[in-house]
Amino acid sequence: MFPRDLISGFFLLSEVFIGLMGNLLLFILYIYILFQPHQKKPVDMIFTHLMLVNVLSIVFKLIPDVMKFFAVRLLFQDVACKAVLYAYSVTRGLSLCTILLLSVFQAITVSSNHSKWAWLKSKLESCIFPSLLFIWIINSFLYLPMVENIKGRINFTVVASRYSQIYCQSSQVRYHSTLSLVTALIIRDILFVFLMMWSSLYMVSLLFRHNRRTQHVHSFSVSLHASSEKRATHSILLLVGFFMFFYWSNTFVTFYSLYQPKSSPVLDLISGVLSSGYPTVCPYVLLNNRKLISKFISSFSDFKCTFFTRGCHG
Repeated sequence: MFPRDLISGFFLLSEVFIGLMGNLLLFILYIYILFQPHQKKPVDMIFTHLMLVNVLSIVFKLIPDVMKFFAVRLLFQDVACKAVLYAYSVTRGLSLCTILLLSVFQAITVSSNHSKWAWLKSKLESCIFPSLLFIWIINSFLYLPMVENIKGRINFTVVASRYSQIYCQSSQVRYHSTLSLVTALIIRDILFVFLMMWSSLYMVSLLFRHNRRTQHVHSFSVSLHASSEKRATHSILLLVGFFMFFYWSNTFVTFYSLYQPKSSPVLDLISGVLSSGYPTVCPYVLLNNRKLISKFISSFSDFKCTFFTRGCHG
């Protein structure tokens, strides 16, 4: 084991710890809030799903990367290898779909009651669960063709001009099936990123108009509600910005590495960091929202009162 591999392994291991700690904390918080009628909001279900997808992304991408840099020679059989790569690919697609759903949901929520999207506001809550189920079904079927082209690796040698991961490599693939899958993924990415940009720009324009409209409003309740919605929208815009940066940076590095004559440890490390950068950063962007922190403190207080009723009333 080289010192560089050891340093890279500890770096990725710290990313695993930081990412899992933040996502699991928020996942538990949102699960608790979902069972509190007086605190939960429709968007909380999307945030809960996002935290779950982040945890799965970290588990199926970063943990195998850490095992590689620590030279853990666990050789995957074909079934395990296909399962790991398939699960990571699906969670990567789910992450894209979930952040798009979140941005569109917030754009409709903050839109004016007189806008052409106003009729959707009353139906948003009932559409969340079917939308999440739909993106699971679509992504699960979309990545099925790649399972046929993956097999377990018998050693650590990387085969040139083929997609490879730590313990898996691609076999010779049929041209038409590969081209169809890549085309479908590119179309999906372009369409979803366009929709994400549209919803983000729409929210920015709404915030700008709202700021101009409320400059002379001195009502405390109006200002409090406005600032609450602004903080939530700012958090979602930050999430969208971070997602687009990490998603397209990782896509560029992945395609660049495919055309390299041999595997590069530096590119492997960069790819590992970028592919799990968004799941790692995401919970801490949300924790920057002071309303979420106050909700967490309130939920924790309610939790204490539930189990220590005598102390709360005595």
